[in-house]
Amino acid sequence: MNCRVVVEAAVPVYDVETPDEAVRIAISKTGEMLNPDLNYVEINMGERSCPHCGDELEPAFIAADESLVALELEMTVFNVEREEHAARIARKEIGQRLENIPLDVLEIEEIPEEDEDDSESDEASDEVEVTVEEVSEADSNRDEGDDVLPEFEELIDE
Repeated sequence: MNCRVVVEAAVPVYDVETPDEAVRIAISKTGEMLNPDLNYVEINMGERSCPHCGDELEPAFIAADESLVALELEMTVFNVEREEHAARIARKEIGQRLENIPLDVLEIEEIPEEDEDDSESDEASDEVEVTVEEVSEADSNRDEGDDVLPEFEELIDE
């Protein structure tokens, strides 16, 4: 089974004045720590809300020109036995590169494998059909003096 795992990270940022600046720096800093090893991890702004009233809050909390920014890191984990296994793998892979940054698993979503396999086999069969049609068309348009590779000769004869 394949799963999409979303992990929340609390990224510290220093010498900032606005929440937007803090978010931009946190995304850049996180991207540098993850790349090139984990360049497939998507980095997004986190969503925060007030625990008492439920109002939306900025993803960055600023105090004394220092900020703590909530980011969501999303990655796909392949060939896992269950969702908990996918969460452990995502936390380990991301956590190894983001030292001293707390992580919390927010969401685990199973990705249906049947749709991917069907679309891949459909694409493969379309490619074969196009190739056979192209070879047949090339056969009807070729001159007597043209040389054909032996592998394609069999296809032309069929």
